[in-house]
Amino acid sequence: MRLILAKPRGFCAGVNMAVSALEKAIERFDVPLYVYHEIVHNTTVVRGFRHRGVVFVDSIGEVPVGKVVVFSAHGVSPEVRFQSQKRNLTVIDATCPLVRKVHEEVKHFSSQDYQIVLIGHPGHDEVVGVMNEAPERIQLVAKVSDVDALAFDTPPERLAYLMQTTLSMTEAEKIVRRLRERFPQIVGPAKDDICYATQNRQETVRRLVGEADILLVLGSPNSSNSRRLSEIGKSLGVQSFLIDGPDHVDLAMFQGAETVLITSGASAPESVVRGTVELLCRTFSVVIEERVLHEETLQFALPRELCQSE
Repeated sequence: MRLILAKPRGFCAGVNMAVSALEKAIERFDVPLYVYHEIVHNTTVVRGFRHRGVVFVDSIGEVPVGKVVVFSAHGVSPEVRFQSQKRNLTVIDATCPLVRKVHEEVKHFSSQDYQIVLIGHPGHDEVVGVMNEAPERIQLVAKVSDVDALAFDTPPERLAYLMQTTLSMTEAEKIVRRLRERFPQIVGPAKDDICYATQNRQETVRRLVGEADILLVLGSPNSSNSRRLSEIGKSLGVQSFLIDGPDHVDLAMFQGAETVLITSGASAPESVVRGTVELLCRTFSVVIEERVLHEETLQFALPRELCQSE
């Protein structure tokens, strides 16, 4: 069996920063400390921190007054920030800077009296946080047909669109195309909101998957960017599987496969890739080939709360 290991894969700069921030917070404040939502959408990462005494909560009200809370990479709403202040919490904001950029774009457009179309997935942590920056001014669309249901009472030159950072580039482009057809004067962000890592991983899969009989994506089911990678493989006619790691490998899925393309979502640790490859090496006669399509060097600084002197 030939294993093609796609690169880039795994942690992006935002995920790496958020995970490092939580590590640093544990060192500085010890446990228990609290994280609002999952620090990143990955079962392996979250389980590892939970075993170390980190408490993940879905409501700020679950964090005891005066304790430490870390905001996840997906960002939070203004109300969560306000409630954190009311509870006198020590806040470590591990929001990915590229997600924070979308929050700032909402503030910019809403301050200029724009109505905003947000392209994204309902209920996703990032989308919830962004929409609550200006809920009276934002409408959410998840697919092309949603665009046809949009209605505004604002002048056409006061319409803008923004995007969740982990969308499928292809689907987002289709939605934007339809938005421009219906609302020719709509404006978008100065730079695409879909993050560099999401774009790189999608493009890499798109370019390599034609060589494979199977696409194996390492990542959790609640990871938007991981799901998009699996969907790309399926859309191009290749059997595609999204699994959390080696414990979820079903060897029957490899029956008759000569070439397997392996990648991982931007929140999946490299350990799950290594574990899966090792399992396949123990089971099959394997030739491993790493294919590098993009080099990623971007790094984000730790949250300023962790950079201040002790």
